[in-house]
Amino acid sequence: MIKKVEEQNLAECAKIIRESFATVAEEFGFTVENAPRFTAFATTEDRLKYHLIEEHRPMYAFYDKGNIVGYYSLSVQNNNECELTNLSVIPAYRHRGIGEELLKHAFKTAEELNCNKINIGIVEENNVLKKWYESFGFVHTGTQKFDFFPFTCGYMEKYL
Repeated sequence: MIKKVEEQNLAECAKIIRESFATVAEEFGFTVENAPRFTAFATTEDRLKYHLIEEHRPMYAFYDKGNIVGYYSLSVQNNNECELTNLSVIPAYRHRGIGEELLKHAFKTAEELNCNKINIGIVEENNVLKKWYESFGFVHTGTQKFDFFPFTCGYMEKYL
């Protein structure tokens, strides 16, 4: 079941995001030393609280038996676009369709917020993830290399 995240859920959501992104860090050799700003290392309850309270980001969690096992948020931009951030499912719950449910929920939520496009940023070298997003209609739009990441940031978009 997908429900809106409340402030009292933020610590659990931060844990879910870190646990989920830790598998990506492990697969690609990211560490807190070589990629301290990577999601697996940089997500905190305080950061999520800022996104929720100050930026008013819609945040949603997937619950199984009362426990949060997946998460996403949307950053609504002034140009009728949304950025999908931190879509995550903990490893023990992967390959059950939860990511797809969260993604489709994000499409619906973005449309309700009058967004006509969703943007995402991914680890460009993560071809499995790139193909997964492409299967839902996302199109690759470019890349950018930052000095503070040992990977290339890939950008994708989907018109709603």
